[in-house]
Amino acid sequence: MNKIKIFGDSTLDLSEELCEKYGVTLIPLTVLIGGTSYKDGVEIQPQQIFEYVDKTGELPKTAAVNSEIYKETWGPYLNEGYDIIHFNISSDMSTCYQSACIAAKEIAPDHVFVIDTANLSTGSALLALYASDLIQQGLPAKEIAEKCQKRVPSVQASFILDRLNYLHKGGRCSSIALLAASALSIKPSIRVKGGKMGASKKYIGKFLSCTEKYVKDLLVDFSTPDYTRVFITHTSVPAEVVARIKEILSAYPFKEILDTNAGCTISSHCGPCCIGVLFINDGDQK
Repeated sequence: MNKIKIFGDSTLDLSEELCEKYGVTLIPLTVLIGGTSYKDGVEIQPQQIFEYVDKTGELPKTAAVNSEIYKETWGPYLNEGYDIIHFNISSDMSTCYQSACIAAKEIAPDHVFVIDTANLSTGSALLALYASDLIQQGLPAKEIAEKCQKRVPSVQASFILDRLNYLHKGGRCSSIALLAASALSIKPSIRVKGGKMGASKKYIGKFLSCTEKYVKDLLVDFSTPDYTRVFITHTSVPAEVVARIKEILSAYPFKEILDTNAGCTISSHCGPCCIGVLFINDGDQK
């Protein structure tokens, strides 16, 4: 079997267990809080971010991985004869992809394949786990990278928010929209398209019922899933909400329903009580 190693940014939001199962190593972004830098998921966890925002009213800042860190992390594997496939958060959302491309060109351009997932969180992770599946089939790194790149447009990533205060603090939501959403119990859903986040449908009511509608609408709008796996990814969401989504998804023939927590970088932008369902929607083509 070819010697291939999969890497990704911490924004892939994979747990230690899933990283171990699928052979993925995550490289942490930096989270800046009160003048102190922390490694995403290593030195700080989402709950600490939520507590900081509640206390100070300020959002943390996040910083991309630089090219030197990529080279330092990849180097030992390249020295052992591995080819590397690396997955980045959308290049429209971060400079990580550009830094990874610079590092790949400088260190081993024929042996490091960098993928701009045009996505975030477990939307990006879906492609990394697909790469892991292909490694088990014995495909070479270049072919795996090409197959992953081809599937980028088919990744369906979306989420629904219980509140808009983090988007408001981050300048992505006006004060008027924030007040209206609070007064009318509006729960907006966000979708990733073309590498960027954009508003999708709005739901009105309690978060549980809105989440049910969101998931059912999603499976109508994206009706050709690759049933290999689906992610439920969330930030501090009540257990009954996650359980209800699992119940809905269990009516479909997904082989794996993976329940994951969003990491610090994603959490610092969306805040608590946010949940998404993510899968690759090319089941009729694959």
